[in-house]
Amino acid sequence: MEKRLINKSKFLSLVLRHRPEAIDIALDENGWVSIDVLLQALASSGTPINSDELKQIVRENNKKRFTISEDGARIRAAQGHSIDVDPKLQPVEPPSVLYHGTVAEFVPSIRQEGLRRRSRQFVHLSADKETARAVGMRRGRPIVLRVDAGSMNAGEHAFFLSENGVWLTEHVPARFIVFPAEG
Repeated sequence: MEKRLINKSKFLSLVLRHRPEAIDIALDENGWVSIDVLLQALASSGTPINSDELKQIVRENNKKRFTISEDGARIRAAQGHSIDVDPKLQPVEPPSVLYHGTVAEFVPSIRQEGLRRRSRQFVHLSADKETARAVGMRRGRPIVLRVDAGSMNAGEHAFFLSENGVWLTEHVPARFIVFPAEG
């Protein structure tokens, strides 16, 4: 995706995941907004995106962050919200092992508290090490944590699978995390 669309994609992510008020829109309880309303608000805010650009952003976003409704009239962020929306996800049995990418500075608190959702609605987990490593690399040298999702799920911890393949849960207690050997 070309640089100008990457910047627009980042702004769209900010609006649909964290700050819809930045362009004076309201998301419904499930995070959806009319595409017409969104495009009009983006234009009024000084960050115009036309319909073709929006479709390209949704199609080419490497993390598949956005979802367009079946009728093509609405859009929402697939996951990662820090605002209160209910994405209407149903619990799903996870693979026995999931992964979480982080950096060394967070490992001591993760050892004590486990993985917490912090300002987001869920902890984000990956089905493969490579994706977790890429997530961790955003903040420095990545550390990949192994999560015993099978045992968590058997112990009544719910898991959800977002539309873009990110595994979600509310909290991962430290006892379910395998930390890499230090050294």
